[in-house]
Amino acid sequence: MGFKCGIVGLPNVGKSTLFNALTQTAAAQAANYPFCTIEPNVGDVAVPDDRLTTLAAIAHSKDIIPTRLTFVDIAGLVRGASKGEGLGNQFLGNIRECDAIAHVVRCFEDSDITHVAGKIAPIDDIETIETELMLADLESLEKRVGNIEKKAKGGDKEAKEILELVNRCLVLLREGKPARLAEVRPEERKLFASLGLLSAKPVLYVCNVEEASADKGNSFSAAVAARAAEEGAVAVVVSAKIESEIAILPPEDQKDYLEAVGLEEPGLNRVIRAGYGLLGLITYFTVGPKEARAWTIPAGTKGPQAAGVIHTDFEKGFIRAETIAYPDYVTHQGETGAREAGKFRLEGKDYVVADGDILHFRFAT
Repeated sequence: MGFKCGIVGLPNVGKSTLFNALTQTAAAQAANYPFCTIEPNVGDVAVPDDRLTTLAAIAHSKDIIPTRLTFVDIAGLVRGASKGEGLGNQFLGNIRECDAIAHVVRCFEDSDITHVAGKIAPIDDIETIETELMLADLESLEKRVGNIEKKAKGGDKEAKEILELVNRCLVLLREGKPARLAEVRPEERKLFASLGLLSAKPVLYVCNVEEASADKGNSFSAAVAARAAEEGAVAVVVSAKIESEIAILPPEDQKDYLEAVGLEEPGLNRVIRAGYGLLGLITYFTVGPKEARAWTIPAGTKGPQAAGVIHTDFEKGFIRAETIAYPDYVTHQGETGAREAGKFRLEGKDYVVADGDILHFRFAT
């Protein structure tokens, strides 16, 4: 399991350039005018993880298979999108299908690239997009609340629970606050997700800066980072232009290029790590002579459900998981060494998988 992240933002902030860099393709057209992206472009990218390479070397694995995640390049939103402006209904629908939002914010000045508002003001840009998402949610809930109230009055238990959530969200939205700020108990999360609210989705702010600020950011990105901290979101600094240049280089040349521009790693790595943290995702591994493979699951996932990511039969017939922690596997140079050192464990159905675990599942057919 990876995650599906929609790249959104105002026109001409660098969304498609970033998408092209992330997916290392030219699938998304990047041009200096609004709505150059009409249909959402979808790209799967491998999640870089140095641990996987290390495990493969120890196990002499023939193939290395990283886990993958999906980015969706969604055309630029504009003020009035919630009312259908700028093909807004279509774009909002694309966002609704994503698990999280990567909000690209223009944090650079360039007289050759127009800004729809005529000025560089990242916080204003953020509020424009946020407002459209909240207005769309407000309209959606107000249309549905009457029917939910009727069901609740008729004794429908689930409708009563949904109504309570809807009312909590309506209070926030009417105050100009996103639905993700609603207090949701663990047992309510599934119902809350079923509301399909755009402003409830986790947000990752991607500050697109000029090349000279790619390592530490600038005053614009600092303002975005402060905003993100206030609302419990995440912000990362990326130069989409640098990332697009890195993407076309062969792997052996990328390290030298990064050093030349003062970076330790591509922006993709930072975006992925931020996304993982945002959605509470972790990685476990399966390792053998045939392949070393990474699998992504939500933190807190138990053994049977982790096995089910590989195949549903593994979950249904789960018996136990042969488990070695990543540091122990590396320290003792593989399964045999870990066994001899007493670091090999058999875990049952209640075991909560830890990030970096090397697992082999035993199951009944």
